[in-house]
Amino acid sequence: MVNWIIRKIEKKDNQSVAQLIRAVFDELNIPKVGTAYADPYLDLMFEEYSKPKSAYFVVESEGKIVGGAGVAPLENETEAICELQKMYFLPETRGLGIGSQMMEICLQAAKDFGFKKCYLETMPFMHDAQKLYKKVGFESICSPMGSTGHTSCPVWMLKEL
Repeated sequence: MVNWIIRKIEKKDNQSVAQLIRAVFDELNIPKVGTAYADPYLDLMFEEYSKPKSAYFVVESEGKIVGGAGVAPLENETEAICELQKMYFLPETRGLGIGSQMMEICLQAAKDFGFKKCYLETMPFMHDAQKLYKKVGFESICSPMGSTGHTSCPVWMLKEL
């Protein structure tokens, strides 16, 4: 894949981002209940990440959205903790280092917002994602934090920023 960029989400990206996330869920047979798939704002990502201390970034290649990830405050948790949210990439983007660059951008945004820690939830079979998370300093924790509503995600990780 050539000619790709990472940029902030725009309103016109809402439908493409929602389709991308749903496509990855279908591809990987991720449960749809108790995960990001069921989030009520999945079709309104630009609006959701226009809130304070929130940002969502997309990977665009030749006019097509091929990946995305964001950070936002972790609901029902101290103001110092954010959550890495909705980090998904289409198959053609994986293994190219784009995830590492996206992670760097998201974690820098979290620091810029003043967060001290970043939390995430994922699925146990997402080994490549967990490898990336560990590479940048996320550590496994034994119980969930905050109120994400993602009861089907049994892997929880936290990173000091």
